[in-house]
Amino acid sequence: MAVLLDLPMWPRHGVLWAHLVSDESLDELHVFAARAGIPARGFDHDHYDVPDTLRAELIALGALPVSPHELIRRLRASGLRVRRRDRDQPGT
Repeated sequence: MAVLLDLPMWPRHGVLWAHLVSDESLDELHVFAARAGIPARGFDHDHYDVPDTLRAELIALGALPVSPHELIRRLRASGLRVRRRDRDQPGT
């Protein structure tokens, strides 16, 4: 039952981005993101993309920093992981 934050390592628009996920529920994730002021447009099927500039603030709010491997492992174990091929299907 945690909101997890991996390392910012995905470059886009001159910024490094990290992933924010819940290992409990999407409701928990959305509530946390709203509390942190993360816009809904940052949500991508099973995670929020967050800029490296928010890392310290997200950790202060309670996000647990984990490795990318640990984030994926726990997201899969929770049953919330949306596989890439499922993302590419119409209507998903």
